[in-house]
Amino acid sequence: MNHKKLITDILSFFLSTRFRLVFIIAVMSIISTISAVKAVKYSYTTSLVEARKAYVNNEAVLIAAEFTKYGSIDEAHNDGVYENLMNYSSLNAIRIRLVDKKYNISVDTYAVDTGKTMINSKVITVYDSSKTITDYSKKTGNIEAASPVYNSEGQLIAVLVVNLDISDISQIAGNAFDRIWVIEFVIITIILVVSIIVTYFYFKPYKKALHIVEEVDFGYIDKRMDVKGSTELRQFAKHFNSIMDKNSELDNSRSEFVSNVSHELKTPITSIKVLADSLNTQEDVPVEVYKEFMVDIVSEIDRENKIIEDLLCMVRLDRASATLNISSVNLNELLELVLKRLKPLAQKKNIELLFESFRPVVAQIDEVKITQVISNLVENAIKYNDMDGWVHVSLNADHQFFFVRVEDSGIGIPKESQSRVFERFYRVDKARSRQTGGTGLGLSIVKNIILMHHGTIKLYSEEGMGTTFTFRIPLNYVESDDEDKNEN
Repeated sequence: MNHKKLITDILSFFLSTRFRLVFIIAVMSIISTISAVKAVKYSYTTSLVEARKAYVNNEAVLIAAEFTKYGSIDEAHNDGVYENLMNYSSLNAIRIRLVDKKYNISVDTYAVDTGKTMINSKVITVYDSSKTITDYSKKTGNIEAASPVYNSEGQLIAVLVVNLDISDISQIAGNAFDRIWVIEFVIITIILVVSIIVTYFYFKPYKKALHIVEEVDFGYIDKRMDVKGSTELRQFAKHFNSIMDKNSELDNSRSEFVSNVSHELKTPITSIKVLADSLNTQEDVPVEVYKEFMVDIVSEIDRENKIIEDLLCMVRLDRASATLNISSVNLNELLELVLKRLKPLAQKKNIELLFESFRPVVAQIDEVKITQVISNLVENAIKYNDMDGWVHVSLNADHQFFFVRVEDSGIGIPKESQSRVFERFYRVDKARSRQTGGTGLGLSIVKNIILMHHGTIKLYSEEGMGTTFTFRIPLNYVESDDEDKNEN
């Protein structure tokens, strides 16, 4: 087990962001250091070559100037110029050749090409342009300068070719950078050590955040993160705390809901039991009393059934596999039918129930679920209304959406509760909800169904002045990518 844990820890370390960051820094520092050294070495070598080129160019010009004292090459030769060139060449390790106008080499200080013909591009170019040309061949490690030679009368009589072998320049540069690898090693080591230290302190807040997440996973749900550090960490902490706060609120609401539903479920059963016991304990009960008790029992059963139906509906909507049975529905007829069913409920409180349609609307919806949405909204508008009040329902549409508006003259919703009325298990007035049979699930079910249709719902309310719910849904239903995946 210890070996397995060790292997797991090692793999975990190599897969961690910290290791990846240090590795990237290490690779980049190695590449950067080596590249920098190579660049410096190349620059140093280039500067040496350029200095040697300038030297050879200058020497070629100075040597060629010696011939300006004479009228011809032969005159210079007779005066001992050739011997001077030989001595100068020997002392400075420079090869000097003199090419006349017939491209014959009249002198070669290395005594290799004397008397031979020399035709190359530099000599021809110098004869044409009368300018000194200097070039470096990296392949041969040789600098060659060609300079025009003039006589005392200013006539171009020859071309002086000077060669200098600098193949040893690479060795010189190599010697200069012989111990540079030590500096490279030191620099890379320093960068690695610094990166390890920096990443340790950089990831310390993240490690602390992970520890808090682990504690929450173990069950300490009261833990929260400090909103500080980097921008990403602050955002993470902010959203994490928000999720935990919402989860805490949901747990509190669920606990309260369980308590309320237990009471709601128990109350009808208790009433039924009391009514049944009353009948059983009485003898020769009149039929009218039996009927009256049975009406009360049926009412309590209906109340129990309503609570159970809401609970089952919420469970079905919460499932990832929840689907819609989409069909083309005439919304004008659907709304009229729903309002017709709810009219007796409105009449009990003498509430005026009005429906206004601006145009015929046909949309692709789940008829059963949208019926539930409209029924819940209108039924709430009636239940939480005053005697002799009114409920107005309107239907409209544009080229993309249809709009349903449910407005009432009821008690309204307090401002502090308006942002929470769509939360499951939440009830604005718990005492009144018990009287009206509410479970706190109706509006949550409404919102879920509308979201499943890719729609939105909004609430406008003022306490004591009434409430308005407005929702919109696309006329044409389009399945989302997630729905396609679920079906597949």
